[in-house]
Parts: sequence; structure tokens; C-alpha cells
Amino acid sequence: MDQGLWGRLTRGFVYLVFIWVAGCFVMLVASVSGAGPFYVSLMMWLCIGLSISVIAGLGRRLKRRIYWSGIGMLALVFIGAIAAYEANQAYHNRFEKIQEFEVSFMQYEPFTKANKLAKIEMPATLKLTDSLPRLDGATALYPLYASFVQAVYPEKAYDPYESEVIVSRTSQAFNNLVNGKADIVFMAEPSELQKAGAALNDRELKMTPIGADAFVFFTHAGNPVEELSLEQIREIYSGRIANWSEVGGKDADIRAFQRPQDSGSQSALQRLMKGEKLMNAPVEDVVAGMGGIIEQTADYRNYPNAIGFTFLYYASEMAQNKKIKLLAIDGIYPSRENIANGLYPLADRFYAVTAGTDNPNVEPFIEWMLSGQGQELVRQTGYTPLFLPSPEK
Repeated sequence: MDQGLWGRLTRGFVYLVFIWVAGCFVMLVASVSGAGPFYVSLMMWLCIGLSISVIAGLGRRLKRRIYWSGIGMLALVFIGAIAAYEANQAYHNRFEKIQEFEVSFMQYEPFTKANKLAKIEMPATLKLTDSLPRLDGATALYPLYASFVQAVYPEKAYDPYESEVIVSRTSQAFNNLVNGKADIVFMAEPSELQKAGAALNDRELKMTPIGADAFVFFTHAGNPVEELSLEQIREIYSGRIANWSEVGGKDADIRAFQRPQDSGSQSALQRLMKGEKLMNAPVEDVVAGMGGIIEQTADYRNYPNAIGFTFLYYASEMAQNKKIKLLAIDGIYPSRENIANGLYPLADRFYAVTAGTDNPNVEPFIEWMLSGQGQELVRQTGYTPLFLPSPEK
């Protein structure tokens, strides 16, 4: 074999090995860092292009000017693809991502320094010192019943995982109630299956409404649409209405965001749909364990043509930036007054639920929750009280 050809083949092999080792390393770093599948795919195609260039150059059949012109075109395509991708990302990142915030239990633990619990001005009209009711409930309601505890219970540590006042997901809290591990749980109305389970365990449920929350829909603050009907919402989320002009807005495709499958607000949307099939939700690629990329339901991003939903408890925090607005439903705006008087069609009460406890302080405690002081804490926490309170002085 010609000595020069052997040398070119050897160098070509070394170049190919270097290209693919370096390329695989960059692809791994891009994947782990969350750069997304775009950069992984781009690097793979770059390695393929460079490999073809190396192989094409081995035979020296291409003129040097043509060969280097090809390399230059490859570089321009590579740079252009990155520029287009980053420009597209910059456009999307202009619009704020809005999420339902997660309750940080430690920020709401009673009697801790600088906690974020609602407070009443005057001492509570009820003070418990012993036989403290054991409390549990849904995570979103923990800030509320923790504020009840701070007002009424004796001052001490109440670990949210191991004390008289704990917090669980709704299903576990209800199980604790039925199994006698809790005296009161705070939750939405139990499902028919939960009610049947309580009956099988000879537990008689008593549900005392202590406040309400509303399921609300919102859009970009600049969207001219101010209200939708329940039927229009069903048509939007089933895909039958796809443009804002069909509901009195601008000529723009509706970008209807949804929530993850196991979230409370997504379950509320499914109930509202009354069995109709939901359209596919916008999705995004996210970094998973071990640097993998998975596709999941996208968080709401405040595009001019977007619509999203949540509960008023979350929306009261989200809407503070004035970049979104809540929509009236069937002509009724989701104000606290309209929720309290039953006019808003998507309002649901939540309850202090008992199951035959013999704790003597349970009933007085629940009665206090229904007093002006208790309802003021409901209001301050971000929920809608059963009535507009005037706290006892």
C-alpha cells in the first residue's frame, strides 16, 4: 500500500475517533445539563457531517477550494441552527411561566419564628390547653388549619409530620381519620368511594363547611376576552373551539394549558368536562433522573393567546403581578362575595370532617372556626369565608 495513502488513512481514523469521542462527551454534557434534545441532535448531525468531510478528504479527489467551501457551509448551517433555536427560546422566555406554588410546610409551622401564617389582632375567644384535637388535611389547606392552631392551641412545637398537627395528602388524611389517627381532617368533600369506606368501618362522617375556594380560568391581562361560558370552556378544552375570535377575541389560536394528571386542578377540569375527552395538552421536555430527557405537561406560560386554570387560593398569589386576569364564568366574576353567596358556578366548599371522635374539644374548636375570628383567618389565608367576617375585638 502506498505510504502516503496509509498515512492519510491513519490520520483519518484518528480524526474520526476524536470527532465521535468529543461529540459523545458534548452530547452527554448537554443532556445532563438540561440543554435539551436540540443540542444533542445538533451535535450528532455535526459529528456525521464532520465524519463525511474527513472521509471525503481521504481520497484527495475534491479540489481544496471545494472541500473547504463544504466545511464552511457546514459551519454556517451549524451556527444558523443555533441562532434560530436560541432566538426561538428567547421569544418563549419573554413570557412569564406561572405555576401553582408548592406549600412549604416549614414556612407555615405554628409558633415558629417569622412564619407566614395569617393572624388575628385580638387574642382568640377560645384557648385550648389539653385534649388537643389531632389534625390532618390536604397540603393546600395546611396554612389555614395551622393558623387556627397558632391562635387557639398552646405554644409549643408542632412538627408537620409527627405531632398533634400533621399534614398529609387528602387520601392519607382521610385514611387517618377513618382509622382513628386524626380527630379532624381538612379537605374537599370526600368522594363516594371514601364515604363508602367510612361506612364499612362503621364511621359516621360529619362534614362542617368552613370556607370555600373557586376553580378559576385566567388569560394574559391584554386579552380582550373578559368572560366565557361553561360550555365554551368545554369546547375550548375539547378542541372544538380553537381560535379566540370564536369567543369574541382576536384572531389568534388558543393555547390551552393544562396541569399534570395527578394535580387537584386537573381533576377539577376533568369533572367540569363531564366525560368529554380533553384535547392534548402543551408539553415540554424536562431533565429527568440520570440526565435523561422526558416529556411532561408544560407549565402555563403567559402568551397573549394562552388560557390556564387553577384555584382562587393560588390565583390570589399569581395575579399579584397584574400580568394575568381572571375570567368571569357565565357572566359571574370569581370574587369572594360571589363565591360566598353561591353565584359563581365553579365554587366548592371545603370542610372540617370528623368521624365520631370522643375528644371533648373538637366541637368547640369547630364552632370557633365558624366564628368571626376563624372566618377572618380563612379570608387572610386566601380562601373565601362562609361570610364576610368582622373579627371579635
